[in-house]
Amino acid sequence: MANASSKNSDNVEGKFYVDDQCIDCDLCCSTAPENFTRSDAGYAFVAKQPATSDEESNCEAAMSSCPVEAIGNDGE
Repeated sequence: MANASSKNSDNVEGKFYVDDQCIDCDLCCSTAPENFTRSDAGYAFVAKQPATSDEESNCEAAMSSCPVEAIGNDGE
């Protein structure tokens, strides 16, 4: 389960985030490309919080599919 105290520093402010458990598998970036981006440092992060219901659904799908549960939702 993602840990809010271990968020990657590149995440934009908002309810979705990626923590330091990320293994850079690219699943979130392919599931929600409008919202997740890969860092050159070898991890993904939330570059844009969802602005539409489709983006929200894609972020939820990415979170539930993450193999190491590195994506969290603070519900803000």
